[in-house]
Amino acid sequence: MRFTILGPVEAVVPGAQPPRLAPRHRAVLAYLLLHAGVVISTDRLVDAMWGPLPPDSARAQIQTTIAAIRRMLRACGADQMLATRPAGYLITLAPGQLDLDEFTVLMIKAQAVSGDQRDVADQIRAALALWRGEPLADITADYVESARARLNGQRLTAIERLADAELSLGHQDDLIDELTVHVAANPLRERLCGQLMLALHRAGRQPDALHVARTFRTALAEQQGLDPGHAFSKLEQDILRDDPGLRAPAAEPPKSQRVNFLPYDVPDFTGRESELDRLTRSWTSGNGGVVTISAIDGMAGIGKTALAVHAGHLLVDHFPDGQLFVDLQAHTAGQAPLDAGTALEVLLGQLGVPSERVPASVADRAAVWRSELSGRRVLAVLDNALGADHVRPLLPGTPGTLILITSRRRLIDLDGAHALSMDVLPAADAVELFTAIVGERATAEPVAVLDVLQLCGFLPLAVRIAAARLHHRPRWTVEYLADRLRDQRRRLSELATSERGVAAAFTLSYQQLDPGQRRMFRLLGLQPGRDIGPDAAAALADLPLERAETLMEDLLDAHVLAQYQPGRYTFHDLLREHALATAAAEEPPSAQREALGRLYDHYLHTAGTAIDHLYPENKNRRPCLPATSYPRDEAEAARWLDTERANLIAVGRHAADNGRHTHTSQLATVLHRYLLGHAHHADALTLQGLALEANRRLGDTVAEARTLLDLGEVRYWWYSHFEQAAEHYRDALNLARDAGEQSTEARALHNLGNTYKRRREYDQAHDHYRRSLVLFRAFGDRTGQASCLTNLGTVHERQGRYEDAHDHHRQALRLYRENGSRIGETIVLNNLGLVCQRQGRYDEARRLHGEALGLCRTHGFPGDEAESLNALAEAARAMDDPAQAVADHDAALAVAREVGYRPEQARAHDGLARAHRDLGQIDLARDHALRAIDLYTALDSPEAGETRVFLSEL
Repeated sequence: MRFTILGPVEAVVPGAQPPRLAPRHRAVLAYLLLHAGVVISTDRLVDAMWGPLPPDSARAQIQTTIAAIRRMLRACGADQMLATRPAGYLITLAPGQLDLDEFTVLMIKAQAVSGDQRDVADQIRAALALWRGEPLADITADYVESARARLNGQRLTAIERLADAELSLGHQDDLIDELTVHVAANPLRERLCGQLMLALHRAGRQPDALHVARTFRTALAEQQGLDPGHAFSKLEQDILRDDPGLRAPAAEPPKSQRVNFLPYDVPDFTGRESELDRLTRSWTSGNGGVVTISAIDGMAGIGKTALAVHAGHLLVDHFPDGQLFVDLQAHTAGQAPLDAGTALEVLLGQLGVPSERVPASVADRAAVWRSELSGRRVLAVLDNALGADHVRPLLPGTPGTLILITSRRRLIDLDGAHALSMDVLPAADAVELFTAIVGERATAEPVAVLDVLQLCGFLPLAVRIAAARLHHRPRWTVEYLADRLRDQRRRLSELATSERGVAAAFTLSYQQLDPGQRRMFRLLGLQPGRDIGPDAAAALADLPLERAETLMEDLLDAHVLAQYQPGRYTFHDLLREHALATAAAEEPPSAQREALGRLYDHYLHTAGTAIDHLYPENKNRRPCLPATSYPRDEAEAARWLDTERANLIAVGRHAADNGRHTHTSQLATVLHRYLLGHAHHADALTLQGLALEANRRLGDTVAEARTLLDLGEVRYWWYSHFEQAAEHYRDALNLARDAGEQSTEARALHNLGNTYKRRREYDQAHDHYRRSLVLFRAFGDRTGQASCLTNLGTVHERQGRYEDAHDHHRQALRLYRENGSRIGETIVLNNLGLVCQRQGRYDEARRLHGEALGLCRTHGFPGDEAESLNALAEAARAMDDPAQAVADHDAALAVAREVGYRPEQARAHDGLARAHRDLGQIDLARDHALRAIDLYTALDSPEAGETRVFLSEL
């Protein structure tokens, strides 16, 4: 069943004749249809039918009418369509049951069409074909006049949209008669009159067009006392001066004349599936026309042009009206960028516009360009753009045209463009590209191929040049090419041919920066780390933070910097080399030294402030440095150190390599406690090794002694090289005594006590701790005192003097808490827990170990976390809970493995062996015991013998 209201109000049933309704009944039905899906009350129906003066029988008549409509619907088998609700009546329609709904759907579809105006025109004509005369014909009611006017307005809007589509297709001759009829019926409809004027003008009937304008002006003034709008007046003036922008678009060329100006598509184009999908999806999926501009940006040599051209060739069938290409030459050596006017002349010529029809001004050329594109499906590649302003005059005015823009700069000011920033090739795609060019030699040396690609930074231009060099040198192996590229002094020169080169491409990008950006680019090349933040860059360049960040964002937009996480900036490897070479060529040596000095100071002083927040108790053991305003608290300090750790190690190495030995020495001392406590033992070993050499070069024996102690602690705690650590401690002790440096002597004695305790020589350990404690007390080192006290407590615990152990641990705990030492507090809590275990106070032990574990996890002490978990497990096993012991030992083993803490790995395996034995799982127990023995033996620990005895008992 179907209803019509865009003409006479009728109910239509195919193959049947529904009962005829009276005019009043059709009026009520039409009102319900106009508000389908909405509950309409009786009062509202009364008001719609009769307005403010209804008859007394109005409500009865409405009820009678509803009954008549129900009978008609029932006769058609649609009695469920009209329902009665508590608030009134509801008519529910299915899609396609009302001609007004069909009209609306077709107009929405026309609105959604992008590109081909022929499709738009077809949709609108189908919509207008639903009209069969005056809407709501042959019925009368109070609401009809306003409803009819509203519907007629929708029809006129559709007619105007149809006229726009037909005009864009160049169908002005066919449109004139149709528009003349509509203008005669609606003489005050400004848009219709303007469309008729444009059609007449394009048909060569300028006087007739101006006559329509004068007639409209007169009627509007006489009937409404108004003047036409600005758009109408401008159109009238443009017709008077025969503006070129008003000319009709050229007729569609036959298929044989359709043009394709896209460059050659390289046959070995590789990868970029996701990028191609983003560029082509909306067209290949049948939703073409939604996206009209895609801006492809990326660093020099990343493959922007190749991607745009390849995408263009893939989409040829979707753009039958032409594929255009213009090189805007923004980054072409020896060429000035192509201005917009010249680019428009090229594009219009490719479209077949005769030169005599190309206006002189850029604005007029842009108008003709937009007019020519209207109604066509055209793809245009605007390659090598300088920026958004460079391409803005070249953009289309209507959907249907796809514009692909490539630029080394991010076109952030290009409104409505879909940005696509390109990165280097994934490794697999780079291998495929290299192999496609080189052939069998690449297949025979897969590892060397990866070396070459890594040295090329997976940059497509570099990969192509390297592969081409190898291809044309049949006696070279891939490994030989890799060896040549490993030489940083000539890597960029190796990646060049007679016609192109990576360095040349980078140089063009550099030359287009302003002076401030160039200086920042050069100085960033000096930075020894992998990435940099704005604060370090500001120090390097001696600029305010805001200015430095602005410059780095500019360099990011120009794709000479990259960003993989917010606030951190880095170079592509080859660009880093180019920046360093540029700095060496353009920055005086004194300026380079000063910039690096500022950077070293920034990292050292900021690290000092961060460490003071995290480890205030050791402040007296670090050099006195200027405080910085950031970081401001413990949380910021931890974040900054974690973020900058790799850079700090790189700076320490770079300072040592460049004779800045004091910087290296001080940085190692400042970072020692952080690197040791947070399990960065490889970094600690590297930095302390550099510092030891630096101090020996400086001839500073006191600093050398301190570094030996720090280096010994790394070897002792993380590598379990106990004898080597003891040797460092003895050397430090001798140096400290020779220099009369008692604070360092105290530390050396304390650390030697640790080695004796490890070998279970408790009397020797006790003696060293007591002598160290005397010295620490003499010059007021509370942290040193606390460390000696807790270690003395451990010695007492091992020798069975539990009350003495408690006393010493609690003295240490008080001192650590007064000093704010979280790591010290953690150590003492675990030591107290072990005393409680020896006394059989297991609940108290687990509480203390749990408290220590919480501190470890809050403040990031992974080594002590493993110790806490192992201690918890041992307490659980002593409480006859082997299942809990297994869980805690497993957790300890995972943490210890993650950070490479071998003593706690051995302890965890030993504990797991005993817990699994308690659970009757003998095979698991044997396996863990063997692992523990292997680790203890490698560590030369006495626990190995005890575990062997346990294993023999299994």
